[in-house]
Amino acid sequence: MENRIAQTLKILTETDKEACETVRVSENEPITSKKRLFIESYGCQMNFADSEIVASVMREAGFATTSDAENADLVFLNTCAIRDNAEQRVRTRLKQLNVYKKKRPGMLIGVLGCMAERLKAKLLEEEKMVDIVTGPDAYRDLPRLVEEAETGQKGVNVFLSREETYADISPVRLNSNGITALISIMRGCDNMCSFCVVPYTRGRERSRDPESILKEAQDLFDNGYKEVTLLGQNVDSYKYANPNNKNEIVSFARLLESVALISPELRVRFSTSHPKDITDEVLYTIKKYDNICKYIHLPAQSGNSRVLEIMNRTYTREWYLERIDSIRRILGDECGISHDMIAGFCTETEEEHQDSLSLLEYVRFDFGYMFSYSERPGTPAAKKFKDDIPADVKQRRLAEIIEVQQRISTERNQKLIGTIQKVLVEGTSKRSDQDFSGRSDQNKVVIFPRENFKKGDYVNVLITDTTSATLRGKAVVEEEIIQLA
Repeated sequence: MENRIAQTLKILTETDKEACETVRVSENEPITSKKRLFIESYGCQMNFADSEIVASVMREAGFATTSDAENADLVFLNTCAIRDNAEQRVRTRLKQLNVYKKKRPGMLIGVLGCMAERLKAKLLEEEKMVDIVTGPDAYRDLPRLVEEAETGQKGVNVFLSREETYADISPVRLNSNGITALISIMRGCDNMCSFCVVPYTRGRERSRDPESILKEAQDLFDNGYKEVTLLGQNVDSYKYANPNNKNEIVSFARLLESVALISPELRVRFSTSHPKDITDEVLYTIKKYDNICKYIHLPAQSGNSRVLEIMNRTYTREWYLERIDSIRRILGDECGISHDMIAGFCTETEEEHQDSLSLLEYVRFDFGYMFSYSERPGTPAAKKFKDDIPADVKQRRLAEIIEVQQRISTERNQKLIGTIQKVLVEGTSKRSDQDFSGRSDQNKVVIFPRENFKKGDYVNVLITDTTSATLRGKAVVEEEIIQLA
């Protein structure tokens, strides 16, 4: 049993990297006349999109990005505070950066994002590890804060805004493959889940004006991008009222349709949906347009209604399953669905844990982001509930959740053997430069021989083999598709 848990926890580590512990660093810009900015981003897609805004702001202030932290003039860590592990990684990284700083005293170090407000006093005063601390709504102020830090003062701005959306800033695309891009359509969150720090670190929910979103998507397509992902903590609650006509409301379904209409050659994805808000209107919009991907990330967090209630998720198990049934009814069984699941939330009983496992069996998710509960200081759960599930019990429950999901993921993928999937080529496979890697409509990674294809091509791939995480196949042409049919 211990070996099996160790193996599944090893799998979790790979999943974690995608969900909350991925690290991306800025690239070298071929500019020699500017100061060098190194950005290291932790966490979610929202953080990666924010780093692109930061790079744009700092470019105007005379900085070009670099991938060399040791020789940078300015180092920013864009942080995640969702899990304790992410915070510990940032602390370890700060110690390493301070070693570089001793060799180059002129280097400035800043902490941005979700850790900034909560840990500003420790980072600035107690541990004296950073020069600049900036929250997610204060990135326009970074040039001034850098100037302050250059004089020996500490640059601090962690104020949250009810208006800031950075709609007028054109992001500098970092780590870009030139094919896929992120577009933030809203900021903040109003949901107040009891385990989550986001409303306190990113502020209240506000939607970006649709004109700026459509312009950004159009510009990306005009510059060769083939896929955009619309980002928000809860995209389904996107709602923009025209300031000149309050009766003119743009819903998420309407925005999604507008982006899809830019071109049938532009794929559209979105993340993240909230079970209480995803509507049949959105589902029918997805069905209507071939270029809106048939994939939905719908966090569950638990399969038990009592646990969902103390998480303040504002829906029940029955509500969640009804939404799943609607997805299957409108978009079919082939629609990809993924989830988030927390093991060992406060007071969770063994029977309630079994409800989470049975939810996985009922829904048959394609994949999931699975974690043991990590208490975050300042959240309602930390104030109201005792973190009373022993660590070994959390890990055992987590391993069981992962084991079930891995089996279901494998079974879902095996059903695709013999089918043809339309794949957007994103780049060379990590394992072989003879293969290309891309994603299917359902967000599954597909590997196939590169032949004469190039990045940005749409390729029809016959699936011949699978693992729980990856599909493999070979490209087929129209004549072969007709024969297979």
